[in-house]
Amino acid sequence: MSAITAVFEILGSLGVFLFGMKIMSEGVQKVAGEGLRSIMSTMTKNRFYGLFTGLMVTTIVQSSSATTVMVVSFVNARLLRLRQAIGVIMGANLGTTTTFWIISYLGLSAKFSLTNIALPAIGVGLPLLFFSRARTRDTGETIIGFGLLFLGLDLLKNNVPDVKGNADAFAFVQQFTGFGYGSIFLFLFFGIVLTIMVQSSSVAGAITLALASKGWIDFPTAAAIILGENIGTTITAILASMGANTHAKRAAAAHLIFNVTGVIWMLVVFHWFLGLVDYIMPGNINDAMHMPEHLALFHSLFNFSNICLLIYFVPQISKVVQKLLPVRATTEREERIPYIASNIIHTGELNISEAQNEVARMAELTEEMFRGFIDVYDNPDKDMGDKVKELKNLEEISDQYDIDLTDYLIRCSTDQLSLQSAANVTAMMRIVTELEDICDCSYRLVLLAQRKYRKKRTLPSKTRQEIREYSEQVLDFIQFYRGKLTGPLSNKDMVTAKEMEQNIGRSLNSLRKKAVKRIKETGDIKAEMLYIDILSHFETIGNHAYNIFQALEHRES
Repeated sequence: MSAITAVFEILGSLGVFLFGMKIMSEGVQKVAGEGLRSIMSTMTKNRFYGLFTGLMVTTIVQSSSATTVMVVSFVNARLLRLRQAIGVIMGANLGTTTTFWIISYLGLSAKFSLTNIALPAIGVGLPLLFFSRARTRDTGETIIGFGLLFLGLDLLKNNVPDVKGNADAFAFVQQFTGFGYGSIFLFLFFGIVLTIMVQSSSVAGAITLALASKGWIDFPTAAAIILGENIGTTITAILASMGANTHAKRAAAAHLIFNVTGVIWMLVVFHWFLGLVDYIMPGNINDAMHMPEHLALFHSLFNFSNICLLIYFVPQISKVVQKLLPVRATTEREERIPYIASNIIHTGELNISEAQNEVARMAELTEEMFRGFIDVYDNPDKDMGDKVKELKNLEEISDQYDIDLTDYLIRCSTDQLSLQSAANVTAMMRIVTELEDICDCSYRLVLLAQRKYRKKRTLPSKTRQEIREYSEQVLDFIQFYRGKLTGPLSNKDMVTAKEMEQNIGRSLNSLRKKAVKRIKETGDIKAEMLYIDILSHFETIGNHAYNIFQALEHRES
């Protein structure tokens, strides 16, 4: 077998492994995505809760990258504070070591044939893909991913050539291993580059364990590569934070600081620590057959020790990254837009909570703008120029929300989503459009109120009171949909929403008839037409509000 053929077979084996891990991780997210989102948002009260959450989520999805990207996304959306996020990242570092144990004991064990698991798993999972029930199909996808992962490991184990038949190549590798700490730093750098290239510490770890099991590298060399992989894996969070707000960048920086600090102290006690691993783990550390288990223990013990040493310094790490990455001098309102404009789209199911959070913020904006109209309308004797400019700025922000949220949701929809999550994304896209239309209507109402005072068009006091009462109906409807955007929707809620829309419509018809009657009595057409225009915008907002409830109903079905 030529060297080129061997390289392509190894790359193919890694491809099957990586594809299997991707399919399995996405399947798990579809099956348990809502639960994982709930866990991430509720079980992070402090750094210790966060640690356990990160460990559990990473063990379930078998991807520390998915967990850390989700953490950055949640910090970006202000669903997690920085200190909570650091705890979750620590747990993710420990959770990813379970992959090493699986590879060591099942993937590279000479006593166990992976085809005993891989092919039956694919055989069991495939029929499940043809079921009509979404959760059954997602479970089948998870099982198939599990089988492909082990099939890839089996191919990797069989395709990595043995040292005995490649003496020249082995001699080439060995010439880099005799320089003490120089060799350690060299292979540490190799581990960083390898992980950045494959964008997965699990794949990089599988390569390292496969090389060690075939005798290509000794235990210190493999351990140094693993340390490099711990630094290289932080690139995923760093890339995810690009384009995000400062808080997300801080979470990514904290991940880098935590991992780099761990590697630094480990290098100081490197050889002593390797002796401790050899003492704990049965089997000869220099025997290639036992080396994967020793490396799995090294990986777990290193990350566990690093957590024990640094978890009490989370406040200090938080302060360091806050000094390194200060928040630029902007208003809270200006900082909202980058939340959703970021490029954090890597984890399918787990991104939706950020979008939901931003839809709720946009709904808050609609109420703020409508209240702004009421404020302008109720103060004809005051100079409301600054207020109108502020509302104009809010209207422009709502336009940006519409663009960014729609783009984000479209990118979310390109990921693998469960049917329920796909329906949720579709509903949110419609809701965003309706909310933006409500913001536009509210600003047009502000301009109508401003024109009324500028043109000195007066209305009877009773008519002005009718507008205030009518505006209260609309405001109640806005507050009603705001309260239902993030919670469950019942049949009773839909009935209430329909009644509120109909009441707004009936009020419009009644008040419009009164306006026509006044035109006949007074002949003041311009003032009454402006009044009717205001009423029509109220009804339009009511229609958009009811459309939101229809979208929410689609989400629930």
